[in-house]
Amino acid sequence: MALPESEASAGPVAVDRETLRLALVVGGLVLAVLLGFGLGRLNPAASPAGAAGATPVPAGGAAPAGGDHSHPPGTGAHSHDGATVTQGGGDGATGLSISSAGYTLVPSARELAVGRAAELRFQIRDDRRRAVTRFAVVHDKPMHVIVVRRDLTGYRHLHPTMSADGTWSVPLTPSDPGAWRMYADFTAVADDGRQVAAVLGADLAVPGGYAPRPLPAPARSATVDGFSAAYTGTPDVGRSAPLRFRVTGADGGAAPLEPYLGAYGHLVALREGDLGYLHVHPEPVPDGDAVTFWLTAPGPGRYRMFLDFQVGGVVRTAAFTLTVD
Repeated sequence: MALPESEASAGPVAVDRETLRLALVVGGLVLAVLLGFGLGRLNPAASPAGAAGATPVPAGGAAPAGGDHSHPPGTGAHSHDGATVTQGGGDGATGLSISSAGYTLVPSARELAVGRAAELRFQIRDDRRRAVTRFAVVHDKPMHVIVVRRDLTGYRHLHPTMSADGTWSVPLTPSDPGAWRMYADFTAVADDGRQVAAVLGADLAVPGGYAPRPLPAPARSATVDGFSAAYTGTPDVGRSAPLRFRVTGADGGAAPLEPYLGAYGHLVALREGDLGYLHVHPEPVPDGDAVTFWLTAPGPGRYRMFLDFQVGGVVRTAAFTLTVD
């Protein structure tokens, strides 16, 4: 049967425009999916935290002992049984937070009475709220506690004892009312054996009339119990500089310093204002009659330095005011 002339001369049947548009859209989507899958296989993205196959983050967020890390300003590395751990964070001043590195300081009470003997009690808890009971011994002690009033008076360096449930306790009789600050300086041993050093801080209240004392003027020497302690050297912001301390007796001769907590002296510096904490350890061997500490100031301002030294079995503390420009 012959087609009408009009249909025979029309050529191929025309495709509906809506059908064509739909086919192009579907084809584009399929192509995009295939390209994305191929690129993903060539350059896979990191697995999100907690996803299957993701590398677990160590408890507390700390790197395993012995890993690569830099020393924060004002502090150095500590070696414990071959493992190296660091402490600090931010600008190098520590003790500004009650929680750090996955650990939290939990005092049993925040209020003490002036002139009344009491016990400072606290626990260190991990990120699962468990009391920590394993600590590395650092400078002969597993826990160092510093207590100071907010005007940087009343400094105490204490060493509490721990009960089986992880509660630390130490006798403390506040000398003056006011706002006080405690620091727990320790190295915890995690379940997997990692050592994590931290300094945690908490405020304590001693009710009564608070009359803050002005910070003494900067001086390079101080006297205590007939001994004179003096230092040379100038700390600088962001740069490690040596401070060389010499202690002399009443006759002007070098005092026979004795090892105290595994060193010939301990130096704690507290920053005026926020009470940022720096615990600086000395060179292991004295340089003649001088003990050298390497200190990096985290920022400009005034600091109060406390030098603990031992002579004749008695520990004494010399205090200095330091201004860093």
